[in-house]
Amino acid sequence: MAEVSLDVEAPLEAVWAVLADGWSYVGWVVGASHIRDVDPGWPEPGTRIHHSVGPWPLVIQDTTEVVHCKPFHVLELDARLWPVGAARIALTLRARSASLTEVRMAEQVVRGPSTLLPKFVQDVLLIPRNKESLARLDALARGRAEHAG
Repeated sequence: MAEVSLDVEAPLEAVWAVLADGWSYVGWVVGASHIRDVDPGWPEPGTRIHHSVGPWPLVIQDTTEVVHCKPFHVLELDARLWPVGAARIALTLRARSASLTEVRMAEQVVRGPSTLLPKFVQDVLLIPRNKESLARLDALARGRAEHAG
């Protein structure tokens, strides 16, 4: 499992607000190029983000579904990108102070041809991507916190 973490310089509530806004995923998930729709009730289990991945016009359209959600603490997703495969992604939040939140992101390929890649190859591909995703999440959460009051 490829795991990265980052101390986000924003309160837990601001970080969660970004995760709980399905429309914001294109702003922080590396590779996401377009959000086509977000199911009502996101991020309740079973709800989905309908997204496109990749540069236009070579986009793949698929979905990401919430598997488990404990608001302000855990968001577990099943992210599909067929024909490449699908991954289970767990985002875990922990307040380190009133203005600092630790975010852990763990990703594991669970279905499709990508499961044939050795773990170290998956890590080489996923870890840098997920570090950049958390850096983008940090920027969005800081922006929300600064503009919230």
